[in-house]
Parts: sequence; C-alpha cells; structure tokens
Amino acid sequence: MRSVYLLFIAAAFSFVACVSAGRFKAAQRQASLSDSLYNQSMRTLKSCQDDNSRLSGEKSTLQQQNKDMTQQLSAAAEVNTQLRKQLQDLSAVSSAQAESIRRSLDNMGARDSYMIALHSAIAYRDSVNLVVLFELKQSIGGYGEKDVAIRLEKGAVHVDLSDSLLFNGDSAGYAVSDKAKPVLGRLARALNDEPEVDLMVEGHVDSLPPHTDSLPDNWDLGIKRAAAVVRVLQDDRVSPNRMTAAARNEWSAVAAADSTSGPARPSTRILIVPKTDRLMQVLEHGQQTTPPPAAPATSATSATPAARVVSGS
Repeated sequence: MRSVYLLFIAAAFSFVACVSAGRFKAAQRQASLSDSLYNQSMRTLKSCQDDNSRLSGEKSTLQQQNKDMTQQLSAAAEVNTQLRKQLQDLSAVSSAQAESIRRSLDNMGARDSYMIALHSAIAYRDSVNLVVLFELKQSIGGYGEKDVAIRLEKGAVHVDLSDSLLFNGDSAGYAVSDKAKPVLGRLARALNDEPEVDLMVEGHVDSLPPHTDSLPDNWDLGIKRAAAVVRVLQDDRVSPNRMTAAARNEWSAVAAADSTSGPARPSTRILIVPKTDRLMQVLEHGQQTTPPPAAPATSATSATPAARVVSGS
C-alpha cells in the first residue's frame, strides 16, 4: 500500500512539472510578441514625430505665403483704387474727344496690319530672289565674270551677258551666237523651275551708229538684240507671257559693249523679278483703308525714260 502511494505522489509531481514548463514557454512567446509590438510602436512613434516636424515646417511656409499674399492683395487694392480715381478723371473727356481717340486707335491698328502684310510680301519677294540667284549661279555662274555676271540689286536679279558671248563681239550684230545658246538654255531651265518670276531683257548698245539701212538708229538695234534673246528663251519653253523685250541706248548707265579698257561690258541685261501680284494686292488694299507710306518700286518695268519697251510675245 505504501508503494502505491509513493507511485501516485511521483506521478503527481511529474504532472505538475510538465504543466509549469508549458506555461513558461507560453510566457516566453508572449514576452517576445510584446517586445516586437513595442519596437513597432516605437518606429511608428518616430515616423509620426518626423511627419509632425515636416507638417510644422509646411505650416510655417504656408503662413508666410499667406502673409505675402495678404500684402499683395492690399497693394492690388490700392492700385485698383488709384485706377478707379483715374477712370473717374478720364470720364471728364468729352464724347467728341473719345471718338477722336477711338478713330486714332483704329487707324493705328489698320496701319500696323498694313505694315505687317507689306513686310510679309517684301520678305516673300526677297526669298524668291535669293532662290533664283542661287539657282542661276549654280547653272550659269561658271562662265566667268567677263561674259556672265549675276547679282542681286534693287529687288531684282541681274544677269549681264557680254557682247562677245551673245553676238561674237559684233557691235552692230543682233544674231545670237551658237556659243551663247547653251548658256541661254541653262538660263531657261532655271527660269522654268521658278514660275513665280518674270523677266525683262534689255538690249544695251554703244554710242556708235549701226550704219545699216535696216537699223536706223541704236534704238532698233537694242530692240532687235533683246528680241533675239527672248526668242531663244521662248524656244527653250520659257513662256512669252513672262518676258518683255526692251532697249537702252547710249544714254544708259551701262558702258559700251566693245570697250577695250578692262573686261567686256554686258550688251544685254536680263532682269528677273518675282511676280508683283502679291505685293500689289497689299498696296491696293492699303490705299483703300489708310494711306500707306511710299514704297519703292520693285517691278522690272520701272525703267528710266531712256528705255523703250515692246512685248516679248
């Protein structure tokens, strides 16, 4: 009986020992969880403190901005008060004076529009001139300044062809030489690539009379030379509607074609200008609305009185 009691006591102690070890481990787990929650709470607290500091700084900035805007609003209110006072002063202007001011402003606006349109038309003309100048220099600029001179002057491209090239140096001749036809052919191709330009062919002569029955004077010689060049260009498919033949006599500014002092001077000058339709529309519209300022003539037909013009067609 005593041995049974001892066995019971031992079993009871063993049970109590087992229960205490389980609770201890559970307590350890609870403590570890509490430490983790504490660390997480501290991190959250630190984040909240950082956010609070940032928001405090933003609050200070917004308060300063609000103060600045209040000052600006006060300044704007003061300006508005001054403008209202000026408006009241302006209300004393009579209706006739107000109408005069309105008309002046309208005229200024119309003149500004006219000047803008005129500037655009002139810029268009200049851009076309530059394109034509570049193409001509590429096409016929390699023949040398003695026989071919190309330049841009007074709103037109000038192509000066020497007497020796066009008419074999014959001061009274007007038949285009064979060596000149390839040059005129290249010129025609360049002109056909630019349909927005017209041209005037001026036949220049010297002070010596032609001494032929068919040529009473140098006017006729100049016209025949210009017409001969026009015909060659027309044969190369340049539209005759774009060409005009003209003559210049010995009173023109061009030196004699057979001059022996220096290189040969041109006996024929071809003036190439953009079509003036766009510019003339601006000028005509300006005359209908407000008197425009005087504009320089850009048409090749604005020749001096020493020129006689005939149609190239």
